[in-house]
Amino acid sequence: STQSTWGYAVASTSGGSPSQRSRGWVEDLWNYGFSGGSNYGGASSLSREEYANKSQKAIPAEVRMFSGCRDDQTSADVSDVTSFGLPEVSGPSKAGGACTNAMLAVLSRRPNLTWIELLEEMRRVLQSKGYSQIPQLSSSHEIHLGDKFQLTTGGRKKALLIGINYFGQKGELHGCVNDVKAMKRFLESQGYQDFNVITDDTNFSQSAPTKDNIMAGLQWLVSGAQTGDSLFFHYSGHGGQVRNTSGGESDNKDETIIPVDYQSAGQITDDILLKNLVLPLPSKCQLTVVMDCCHSGTVLDLPYEFKANQQNMSNVFSYGTIDYSAIPHMNFNTKFDFNRVMKIGMAIFRAWNKGWAGMAMAGLTAMFQQ
Repeated sequence: STQSTWGYAVASTSGGSPSQRSRGWVEDLWNYGFSGGSNYGGASSLSREEYANKSQKAIPAEVRMFSGCRDDQTSADVSDVTSFGLPEVSGPSKAGGACTNAMLAVLSRRPNLTWIELLEEMRRVLQSKGYSQIPQLSSSHEIHLGDKFQLTTGGRKKALLIGINYFGQKGELHGCVNDVKAMKRFLESQGYQDFNVITDDTNFSQSAPTKDNIMAGLQWLVSGAQTGDSLFFHYSGHGGQVRNTSGGESDNKDETIIPVDYQSAGQITDDILLKNLVLPLPSKCQLTVVMDCCHSGTVLDLPYEFKANQQNMSNVFSYGTIDYSAIPHMNFNTKFDFNRVMKIGMAIFRAWNKGWAGMAMAGLTAMFQQ
């Protein structure tokens, strides 16, 4: 079997004892040069083929993330989601997140778009409504933007949906729970039935969006994940940035999502999301993520990124229709740290060699919370 409670270390290997499988994974990374180069794995000096090979080894799963804005941007609420051509949601508020509702509005009208068409349509919807935020796509492996966007590939379908309005707190939002309701309705139309819904609306969900419950939700989503599964994670709420102290960010900032009890429990950083949501998944397991929050551009720190700004899109759609010959490649994410992934693998390898299975995961959790 290629599954275990420490799924990432054995996700891309098979056979042998746990320590042998972990050793094989670490040696694979080492042979691909993860130990040398700059603090960020020497990404700028790699060819596209070399970078693709390293990315495949670092993150075996097919992870794709839509974010409503760049790291340096804030996101916006929509006062009335029906202005996007979407059905009215139940409840006292008609508000919703601009990113979520732009995406759902586009897919409800044109479900068979290519990746770059979906991003362009989202950009146009946001622009037409007066929003300056720029949709962004990040991924574990390079996506050919002229290919068709597909939400599912078969296998099991599971979705974790989190919406936080922060009722009664400073900075209260109004549309995040509505986003979850709308996303759930859409996913149900796509064949999803297994949901974990976490909001601060007790009439809609039983689980409050505390840090502990969100972490438990992440564990639920990745638990038992197998090749061919189609997983989905949607977050609508506040996002932030905190000072990075571990040296894993080129801008010295960690992007965060903010649980309802953040004042006592703290925020959830991009490193924690990477370790708990992305790294446990096996090869060819598909995870689609929609992050409708501020500073969300690289909140999963995936190897590839593409910003749907005017500069990147103008040549592709210069005559009103798509010019497939002008579709660009995705860019390398210079914030993705191959060496940090190597550090994770070595930590797992050492712990398992000493028989410290439980301590391996505990140590990694502590490392990511530094």
